[in-house]
Amino acid sequence: MSTATTNWKTKLHDIIYEADTRAGKLFDVILLMAIIASVVLVMLESIESFDQKFHDFLNISEWIITVLFSIEYIARIVTVKKPLKYITSFYGIIDLLSTIPKYISLIFGGIHALAALRALRLLRVFRILKLARYLGASQVLTSAIKASKAKISVFLFAVLILCIIFGTLMYLIEGAASGFTSIPVSVYWCIVTLTTVGFGDIAPVTPIGQFIAALIMILGYGIIAVPTGIVSAEYTSHSNKKQNPSKPNNELPLNSQSCENCLAENHRDHARHCYNCGEKLYE
Repeated sequence: MSTATTNWKTKLHDIIYEADTRAGKLFDVILLMAIIASVVLVMLESIESFDQKFHDFLNISEWIITVLFSIEYIARIVTVKKPLKYITSFYGIIDLLSTIPKYISLIFGGIHALAALRALRLLRVFRILKLARYLGASQVLTSAIKASKAKISVFLFAVLILCIIFGTLMYLIEGAASGFTSIPVSVYWCIVTLTTVGFGDIAPVTPIGQFIAALIMILGYGIIAVPTGIVSAEYTSHSNKKQNPSKPNNELPLNSQSCENCLAENHRDHARHCYNCGEKLYE
């Protein structure tokens, strides 16, 4: 590969993947504006009266944005050393899914509405605006939820058993005349009541049924608080561990550079090499 080609790819990679340079920031801001415009266009197209009046404008605008996204997607593949790494990455999959719906709509009509998936590309704003420093709390919350999944799973299984029991009782007490036509329907009613949603499509009419329904409603308030307590306890535990000054690497990454080789992000400020693969980063 010639030096000219390497320099061209390096400059393009700098613009597309970095947000610390002026060109990179401008590219990312334009990209975010295009994503927002695309999502708005898809939403407006779903309004029948608006679509009938401005169909051609909406269609042409969507095609222009789709072509631009296609060029950007190809450029992202070309400028990295391991294209498959980008293609199979989270952002790579999102970028592809946000591009292909318009093309598929040429064969299967109506599927272009999936272009609203482009809203997921707005997640890049965290890197562009260097909001990574504020993501520490969300990382702790994610860890707490993962640590609580066993306890919550057992709890939800117990709740499901209660719903089956109460649903069966309501089926026997109320019967089809009150709308409880089967045990599955009665279990559905119990779940709706226990979660305090209360659609009102089915309601008990007998005194015993109404009494049981009242008990389920009161029980629902207590049940809702249990998962919250489990996650809160785990969150407090993980938060204390994260704030422990004796633990290394407490400093949050602020650098928006993306490694050309492995696409790793969130490097430390002034880092010269990738923390994941050791590849030299751009100055």
